[in-house]
Amino acid sequence: MRAIDYFDRGVELDPDRIAIQEGDKRISFRALQELTFTLAAALRANGLQRQETVAVYAPNHWSVLVCLLGLWRAGAKWIPVNARNALDANIQYMNYVRNSWLFYHSQYAKEAMELKAKVPSIRGVICLDRADDGHPSLEDFLKDGEGRPVVDESDEFGNLEDVVGIFPTGGTTGPSKGVNVTNLGWGTMQEMAANFWRRDTAKPVLLVTAPLTHAAGPVSTAMLSIGATNVIMPGFHALEVLENIQRHKVTHIYVPPTALYALLDHPRVREFDYWSLKIMLLVGSPVSPDKLKLAVEVFGPCMCQCYGQVESPLITTWLPPEVVAAAAAGDHPERLKSCGKATYPVRVGIMDDEGNLLPPGERGEIVVRGALVSHSYFEKPDATVEARQFGWHHTGDVAYRDADGFFYIVDRKKDMIVTGGFNVFSAEVEAAIMELPKVMECAVIGVPHDKWGEAIKAIVVRASNETIGEDDIIAYCKARLGGVKAPKSVEFWDEIPKTASNKLDKKLIRARYWADTDRNVH
Repeated sequence: MRAIDYFDRGVELDPDRIAIQEGDKRISFRALQELTFTLAAALRANGLQRQETVAVYAPNHWSVLVCLLGLWRAGAKWIPVNARNALDANIQYMNYVRNSWLFYHSQYAKEAMELKAKVPSIRGVICLDRADDGHPSLEDFLKDGEGRPVVDESDEFGNLEDVVGIFPTGGTTGPSKGVNVTNLGWGTMQEMAANFWRRDTAKPVLLVTAPLTHAAGPVSTAMLSIGATNVIMPGFHALEVLENIQRHKVTHIYVPPTALYALLDHPRVREFDYWSLKIMLLVGSPVSPDKLKLAVEVFGPCMCQCYGQVESPLITTWLPPEVVAAAAAGDHPERLKSCGKATYPVRVGIMDDEGNLLPPGERGEIVVRGALVSHSYFEKPDATVEARQFGWHHTGDVAYRDADGFFYIVDRKKDMIVTGGFNVFSAEVEAAIMELPKVMECAVIGVPHDKWGEAIKAIVVRASNETIGEDDIIAYCKARLGGVKAPKSVEFWDEIPKTASNKLDKKLIRARYWADTDRNVH
């Protein structure tokens, strides 16, 4: 089916149930569906063509879901834009995918104007919350669609090859690659997620704290397909999350491990009632086993994990709440380190560099095949071929599988750091630091961090007779790359160790910081 068909299926469950709640704002499933038809009609009336690209640049706001569902109703492609990224990175990506339409919130008006100026393919701009600088508000723009029909252009299979969105994945020294996610892959993800997360609740309530324009978007749309009310928070604030779980009788919440750690660390965490929780989903990076065990004690048997990446999204493997609870109670406690078993629509294997699938217990790269695997990289056929060697998609993650089929991630084949749930390639940070004339050499790695999972650390060799400090390098990277990709710390060494081929010996460097751990992810 099409992405929008899953939402329509959720509407049919109970049209009068509240779909979106944000403060005093409440929108029923029926009203939300009507908004999506009106927005799709307005987009088409203003010249949007089928499979054109549409970006949404906003904080968490009810209108983000209206835009996502409306653009899919119109047959467009979603271009996810993370406002936490450096603006230059977003400009690069939007130029790469030739983005055509931009919805933005007035909170980001300045950035939106720069995007419009530097992305010449943008020809339609709408401000979500008010008229701004000659651009109509969403409310005014919707008037162009009132009373206009929306032609159903689906075929009997649900347009399986149409692209739902071009999703960015981490870049190295250049722009991010765009992943073409089709209705086939998206629908497979949505069906698996809905079936695994449904549990035994008749009236699901999802608390949305993570960015809807990032990973929370797919989670929210999957929950809408099973009739869930989405209670939207503007962002993550630990005490407000704890209060809202009790206030709204929240059944589902998605958090990266860093947010879980903040919740557990809050002095009032044990003051609230979490009886309603069925699913607290951890995604984005491995979680500390000790903290996962503590989370079961605090929040109950609702903790679960899944593993995926944009190319095999969200739910390639699944570790359900009952397995986590049993492990926390002492039944196979090692499974607190696992990311779960392969889900139904994929085969997941462990492969060596020669293309051989490895038996249980042996370490190699996680490879995936099946309907969940995304179609291709946008206009990068060589990268697509490289990632699909031996007839499998290669994830770049190193793991092993135990005799019972549980997977355990232990390292990353790709030189990537996962910090706070975000992927950062070290080469991109190294390239920025090397732009500084006072730096002769640098290596960037991830080191264990209680809050972020991994923190970005730069090892720097100063140029001869030059002085440059930690604060100078961090400030430059924040301005150049954004706060997520900037190092959290800098150390100055006289020289950086090299391999026999004169490459930076990252394995040796990392060993200094990971020596006391049993895996090279955190």
